[in-house]
Amino acid sequence: MTQLTGSIVALATPLLPDTSVDYSTLRKLIDWHIAKGTDCICVVGTTGESPTVSVQEHCEIIRVAVEQSAKRVPIMAGCGANSTAEAIELAQFAKKVGADYQLQVAPYYNKPTQEGLFQHFSAIAKAVDFPMILYNVPGRTVADLQHDTVLRLTQVKGIVGIKEATGNIERAQWLIRDVPSHFAVYSGDDPTAVALMLCGGKGNVSVTANIAPQQMHELCKAAIQGDIQTAMRIQFKLMPVHKNLFVEANPIPLKWAMAHMGLCGPTLRLPLTPMSSSYEPILEQALKTSGLI
Repeated sequence: MTQLTGSIVALATPLLPDTSVDYSTLRKLIDWHIAKGTDCICVVGTTGESPTVSVQEHCEIIRVAVEQSAKRVPIMAGCGANSTAEAIELAQFAKKVGADYQLQVAPYYNKPTQEGLFQHFSAIAKAVDFPMILYNVPGRTVADLQHDTVLRLTQVKGIVGIKEATGNIERAQWLIRDVPSHFAVYSGDDPTAVALMLCGGKGNVSVTANIAPQQMHELCKAAIQGDIQTAMRIQFKLMPVHKNLFVEANPIPLKWAMAHMGLCGPTLRLPLTPMSSSYEPILEQALKTSGLI
């Protein structure tokens, strides 16, 4: 299997005013991303409001994404859960409908040990023959997938990469240095993604790509090729967006920005609430400065 590289959008899930999933707009977003050069589309991750979609909706979003992409770009399906059995069921469904990768987040809330994390991911890989990208985001999960545990998991068949979302470049460098060649390290942190790729990372699972898909594709391509000048030119342009898409918890500011740009409605599901109006001029200025509006 060819190693996945480039810009992987962590796609927001568009919602109608009644908070039901807007599948029509979801299909339009997928087509738009493909036209703009996005290299892979990741659905029902954190940015896709996975904590508040039902299991039925979760599965349908994956199915629709696979159907709409029609193999034009790979689909990465968020299949993570803090129950190993549930994560296996989601992975089995995603594989059955034709997704290309599963994204498996470190289990949240129940605080497994490193051995528990190893056994969790290993059990999923054993149960479902389906390429897995690990996802380490301790700022959300509390559980932190440590370096040595990742190295153990690189030896498990079917585990092919990690979304490293700590934003710690030294930590990412150690991973890039020590993992085998078949295992890819991806950024999950837009502000530091360019640095991670210039150090040998293979791509970026990006929030910013939701509103700047072409720019993020070009940034990733340049950084992976070692074209520092081009990568940093784009990075400097996008920095205000990288920063201000996180003035409140993701995807609150992103949904506002997408609505402001006419990409989808602003609806979120509780417990997420609309962005504070005090941030609107700040984010609008970031969009202007970055050339997005």
